[in-house]
Amino acid sequence: MYVSMKGMLDRANKGRYAVMAINCFNLETAKAVIDAAQELRAPIIIDLLQDHLKAHLGSKLLTQPIMEMARAASVEVAINLDHGQDIGFVKRCLHDGFSSVMMDASFHSIEKNIAITRNMVEFAQTYDASVEGEVGSIGSISGDSMTEDKMYTDPDAAIDFALRTGIDALAISYGSSHGNYPDAYVPQFRFDIVDKIKQTINIPLVLHGGSGCGEENIRKSIELGINKINVGSDFMNAQVQCIKTDFKENPELSYFDIIHRTVSAGKELVKYYIRLSQSENKSI
Repeated sequence: MYVSMKGMLDRANKGRYAVMAINCFNLETAKAVIDAAQELRAPIIIDLLQDHLKAHLGSKLLTQPIMEMARAASVEVAINLDHGQDIGFVKRCLHDGFSSVMMDASFHSIEKNIAITRNMVEFAQTYDASVEGEVGSIGSISGDSMTEDKMYTDPDAAIDFALRTGIDALAISYGSSHGNYPDAYVPQFRFDIVDKIKQTINIPLVLHGGSGCGEENIRKSIELGINKINVGSDFMNAQVQCIKTDFKENPELSYFDIIHRTVSAGKELVKYYIRLSQSENKSI
């Protein structure tokens, strides 16, 4: 079932659980995610990062076959543009069939962020698509710019932003970062930020950079109102580790076999996060 994020996130909000959004960039990664969701009867979101799309196959060539996979699935599947910062590209993705987009104008002033995001919400209505916005800034570990206190979301600004833009989901910064944390490192979360926003405006909230955040942080986040959890690095790491192990054990493996084994490894990682997010058996 190919759907937008809106319905599945609204149900997650009412049911107090989260839907997983997994970063994919080709058909094999999308297959791993959808297969995992079907096995556990969970709604799922395929996140396609703007930078990955531009560097790989573009929007239309990748979206169309994943849309067919979604339509054939027995659970709800949304395709969401992740961190869309190029306004023209975000509109192109909607035209190409994305059911959801993230309009990330968080690097602008709050007033410009509101104006850009509100305009995208209005534009997306033509396609019956949902829109995610962001207030605050998520750092990147790989770029040596881990999220700092000054990058955290201001709850009052986020509340005003959500009310004035009409977004369907709000991404907030409260301690996570994109990328792979150092070994044994677990980020400290500012749960008061989540709690204040959720208590004031009861809309779906989004955790970006969910990889490596720790089970307790994720459980507490869901308890306080996070309804969408983005995971990319852990998903990719599981597949890379599979390749390393396979080549060590059998250097003569064919490319065909390697790819199919990474699909299985990725699927198991997604199933772990679906169970952690409490979305198992939540498909309608």
